[in-house]
Amino acid sequence: MPTNFTVVPVEDGGAGKSSLELVFREEDITPRRPYSGDNTPRESSPFINNTDHDRGNYYDGKNMALFEEEIESNPMVSSLLNKLANYTNLTQGVTEHEEYENEDGVTKIAVKSSQMGTFIGVYLPCMQNILGVILFLRLTWIVGTAGIMESFAIVVMCCTCTMLTAISMSAIATNGVVPAGGSYYMISRSLGPEFGGAVGLCFYLGTTFAGSMYILGTIEILLTYIVPNTAVFVAEKKEDETDAMLNNMRVYGTCCLALMALVVFVGVKYVNKLALVFLACVVLSIMAIYAGVIKTVIEPPNYPICLLGNRSLQNHNFEKCMKTEVIKNVTYTTELWKLFCDSPHLNATCDEYFTLNNLTEIQGIPGLLSGVIKDNMWGEYGPSGMLVEKKNQSSVPVQDNSRDIYKPYIFNDISTFFTLLVGIYFPSVTGIMAGSNRSGDLRDAQRSIPIGTILAIATTSFIYMTCVVLFGACIEGVVLRDKFGDSVKKNLVIGTLAWPSPWVIVIGSFFSCCGAGLQSLTGAPRLLQAIARDGIVPFLQVFGHGKANGEPTWALLMTVGICEIGILIASLDAVAPILSMFFLMCYLFVNLACAVQTLLRTPNWRPRFKFYHWTLSFLGMSLCLSLMFISSWYYALVAMSIAGCIYKYIEYRGAEKEWGDGIRGLSLNAARYALIRLEEVPTHTKNWRPQLLVLLKLDSDLGVKHPRLLSFTTQLKAGKGLTIVSSVLEGTYMTLGAEAKSAEQNVKSAMHLERTKGFCHVVVSSNLRDGFSHLIQSAGLGGMKHNAVLMAWPGGWKQAEDSYPWKNFIETVRETTSAHQALLVAKNIDKFPCNQDRLGEGTIDVWWIVHDGGLLMLLPFLLRQHKVWRKCKMRIFTVAQMNDNSIQMKKDLQMFLYHLRLNAVVEVVEMHDSDIAAFTYEKTLVMEQRSQMLKQMQLSRTEREREVMNQSNVRRMHTAVKLNEVVVNKSQGAQLVLLNMPGPPKNKGGDENYMEFLEVLMDGLDRVLLVRGGGREVITIYS
Repeated sequence: MPTNFTVVPVEDGGAGKSSLELVFREEDITPRRPYSGDNTPRESSPFINNTDHDRGNYYDGKNMALFEEEIESNPMVSSLLNKLANYTNLTQGVTEHEEYENEDGVTKIAVKSSQMGTFIGVYLPCMQNILGVILFLRLTWIVGTAGIMESFAIVVMCCTCTMLTAISMSAIATNGVVPAGGSYYMISRSLGPEFGGAVGLCFYLGTTFAGSMYILGTIEILLTYIVPNTAVFVAEKKEDETDAMLNNMRVYGTCCLALMALVVFVGVKYVNKLALVFLACVVLSIMAIYAGVIKTVIEPPNYPICLLGNRSLQNHNFEKCMKTEVIKNVTYTTELWKLFCDSPHLNATCDEYFTLNNLTEIQGIPGLLSGVIKDNMWGEYGPSGMLVEKKNQSSVPVQDNSRDIYKPYIFNDISTFFTLLVGIYFPSVTGIMAGSNRSGDLRDAQRSIPIGTILAIATTSFIYMTCVVLFGACIEGVVLRDKFGDSVKKNLVIGTLAWPSPWVIVIGSFFSCCGAGLQSLTGAPRLLQAIARDGIVPFLQVFGHGKANGEPTWALLMTVGICEIGILIASLDAVAPILSMFFLMCYLFVNLACAVQTLLRTPNWRPRFKFYHWTLSFLGMSLCLSLMFISSWYYALVAMSIAGCIYKYIEYRGAEKEWGDGIRGLSLNAARYALIRLEEVPTHTKNWRPQLLVLLKLDSDLGVKHPRLLSFTTQLKAGKGLTIVSSVLEGTYMTLGAEAKSAEQNVKSAMHLERTKGFCHVVVSSNLRDGFSHLIQSAGLGGMKHNAVLMAWPGGWKQAEDSYPWKNFIETVRETTSAHQALLVAKNIDKFPCNQDRLGEGTIDVWWIVHDGGLLMLLPFLLRQHKVWRKCKMRIFTVAQMNDNSIQMKKDLQMFLYHLRLNAVVEVVEMHDSDIAAFTYEKTLVMEQRSQMLKQMQLSRTEREREVMNQSNVRRMHTAVKLNEVVVNKSQGAQLVLLNMPGPPKNKGGDENYMEFLEVLMDGLDRVLLVRGGGREVITIYS
């Protein structure tokens, strides 16, 4: 049978050159590594055993020569249909297969065929798991404690929850092939690997603890009703009976677990064979119950119970329900007398309550027509240690009840309340996924899972609902509340109702619990194996291996270890609520998966099962969540915390998977809605933050040349807002498509190393100028567009052989200005700190020359939020001219910063008019000599215009020199200097001079960030 296939990309060794620059030179590169023929990664094909050697037969002849060039990507319809005909439900990673190596070390795979149908594979396992321990050991006690009405409500709620979940599960199961590990597979492929792994592991824990519960039920039946004399621990005092029983449960439970694990280890086929025998016992037991109910109408069974006053007594230590008896006119005390008095004599001192109240003997099973249903209609809850009493029976109360614990009364062993009973009962309906867990063994999982599961739930729901009513109508209330049958001579309470003998129920329930335990130990390891083989949780990969026949050996050992934890708890009533949480969480997410897929209307959502609706899924989801907190709010929080921790672990450490899940579709819908809403209204000043477009330069190997630019981005953004990291390759996309993909992967790797959260985009353009222009114009989507551009200063532009680097830089400055976007230019970017550095004492100096929206003051605040810059202090310098009042400027600036809630040291620097120094003339002369050739090309200019330009250059150079002197004097030791970036000249003839001005302005400073505002206010004093 086919199992999997591998697509081998055809190598297309296209070569090209890449370059990227903004202000940088074009560089030739060597041919890049091969890529797939269509320049896109191949996706997994839906076909199995697809091999390359048969491709040559696809296009034999000349009838299809027109399509021969598409042979590698598009198969012919005839071959497609042929592969669909051979499609099975066994897929890679989750099929049970046999792996072995021959002498040459070549791994061979032999897949075993699946033969089980709906009845054997789904219906019977579900029936066996549902009709388990709770029905036989706790349902009568639940009816007696909660009453018929509330018990019926519990059963209806739980059965409704499972039925709604089964409907959702049926829709998911029929929406494609469900391989082994069915419930996990359905959730993970519908909600994604994070949800799938978290809920799958929770469901695995629930199934494992269910095995513990069934084993504890098996041992409880064995030690309480079958062979009570084989207990290892025997209590010497009455108050030690509970501890002795728990220790016996632990010892025998561990032995039973080891035996069951051995059976499962031998092979699942033996479990299937035994399951039929066990289920036959269950069916006979249920038939015996209904037969016994019918018999009570004709002749009720004789199970007398003894009441002292209104208190029920344990009658396994005495035969006659009387204080004394007269034999031949002589009064003798009975065995019951000895239990309440200090001697067998008539003048003995007896218990006060025993003296004041009479003994009454009533029938424990009065029958269907007795009218006892009226007394059992409502519940009777109480604390632990409360006496089991008949409501309408008269009695004389006493003051001192301290010695009651040592008397043969029947007590509540635990505190009882409605929500506790919900948690204890719910595991009785949790077997609904027993079939889907073994979906890899089914002949047709899509057909078998819905039919078998829904029929099993319908059958068992009918059984539970009728049993609740019939138990309350046939059995006396004090017997129903007697959990262990002490009032009916240690008989199983439900067995007293059975016909022809209580042993039918005892044996049947014993084998039912054994079979359910074996089913849990069979399904849980396969579930863990499916999760491990998916590779989403790295530390679980060892559990994906198994024996030569595919049995999950390591997963079975893990399951046995966890199951032993439940055995050590030793109390069925304590284990049941734990597994209820895990099952309810799994069912909740099954309903959520169906609802999400239905509401999203994804094209792939085409289930064959049509009887579902998203409202039913939401109702089931709400009911599951409600039952979780009704059962136990603290267990619910613990279970959700465990699932949350697993979710976050898979999200951050697990393998990346893309399964086309519903959560991704939901994210896309949410993103689309948010983008539309963002575009409707402009961003308010209070919400403004730099949304960066980072322009990177790549080296000849398509690696990031300045990774510190990404580090600075991380420090500035801290994962907030939008970051688009981009670069440009020069050429055509047809020839450089593979290089562009490779460069994009390199940039993503660098972003990951530098912890830069954002998007990556590498484009191919005929020239760098157009490429950067397109990025500035079109990067982003809708309301999520960048508002600032970050780039590195083109170092070495003077030594460049051509003028493209600095011309591209200046054009980029003009582009950002025209687009009303802010611009950040980092000089000496390789000297900026990395994310692991921690700057000590130092300052971030802001030189506020002109106001351009407040970006200069906002950037240091954002940087200081990162731990690299956290200890740096902020200083703001502003320049005062001759006519300015320096003292008043400082006060105003301090008040402005106070209203902005910014902590900074303010300093006003005075710059008086002075004669232009000879040094300035010299710098200007050198600059103009360098650009003399450019000037000679501008033949249309007049000499007067050139003279004006020369005078303007001298003034600009003078400003740059003077300002640089002041900045170096004040901020040479600063960790970072932020400067207003002057705009480029409107006349392109002065572009080279503009670069020289900026070079002079930043001379002598290590780390400089030139900032140019986008023409809007980005900081406000208002709240």
